[in-house]
Amino acid sequence: MGTSRRVRPAAGIPRRSRRLSACPTARPDFGWIPPSFLRHDARVMMLVPANPLRPRLPDDHFAPEAHAAREAGITVAVVDHDALTRDDPHRAVATVPAGGVAVYRGWMLRSDQYAAFAEALAARGVSLRTNGDQYRRAHELPGWYHPLAPVTPTSTWTTSAERAAFDHARTQLGTGAAVLRDYTKSMKHHWNEAAFIPDLGDSAAAWQVATRFLELRADDFTGGFVLRAFEHFTTAEVRTWWIDGACALIGAHPDTPDDLPSPALDLARLTPLVAALDLPFVTVDLAQRHDGTWRVVELGDGQVSDRPDSISPYDFVATLLDGGLSDDARSRIGR
Repeated sequence: MGTSRRVRPAAGIPRRSRRLSACPTARPDFGWIPPSFLRHDARVMMLVPANPLRPRLPDDHFAPEAHAAREAGITVAVVDHDALTRDDPHRAVATVPAGGVAVYRGWMLRSDQYAAFAEALAARGVSLRTNGDQYRRAHELPGWYHPLAPVTPTSTWTTSAERAAFDHARTQLGTGAAVLRDYTKSMKHHWNEAAFIPDLGDSAAAWQVATRFLELRADDFTGGFVLRAFEHFTTAEVRTWWIDGACALIGAHPDTPDDLPSPALDLARLTPLVAALDLPFVTVDLAQRHDGTWRVVELGDGQVSDRPDSISPYDFVATLLDGGLSDDARSRIGR
């Protein structure tokens, strides 16, 4: 679910898309409570990756959100994503203004890279609203699985890529079909060769899928194998965005941006489970099972979760930042 780096053409900035909705639990009767990282007791910044060819400007993929944030009066600064992945975090943040609180909207980082990023910013007096431990718990499945176990497919995992560990996890999960991934990502676009295991009891065939998964993930393989019991879903995935444990908006999944969320989506059971995670900014992807039950497919850190093109950056920024904006800023982005 994370936003993996890729080359994309510059996007337009359409205003006032209606392809999202506020979560029914997001605005209580007594009014919206500003997320703690958007209250006015500290300067708030949005950090985005720099354009590799024009390093003073945002990467094209995040430029629309950066533009919308600037119009709302939010400070936007760029970071060198390549330096972050080369283990040079202090160089990566060299142009970030000192002091304040920051929210990152950028390419996916490994948990250790994000922790180093947070430490480099702290040396400049900048506090990332999501700390390193919170990022890891949101970004890696073992960090969120147990609290959400009642609403997500049964899963087992390993701490290595060894065959013996894989076979142990496979037998732990039981019988039937399964979906393979690692701690952060599946290879669902290579479904038959590197994701779907038709029969957990067929050890040779299952390991063949795992071997192909390792080949495709290569150096990006993270943590260990994760085996999830296969469930038959009948809808496209829905991406929900949560701030301080409350749902802020509901939209399409980036892979299916024109498949709008079902009005039948019910978050009543999920809401207290997400709140109990005590994470500042996450996304939860859901799909409806064949029996009509909504199930969690994935949880991820909201900073590195992609925004579908069908949600305008103005709507996205306004919804996520609304609690901390002045009336003048709201008027400038059409709220």
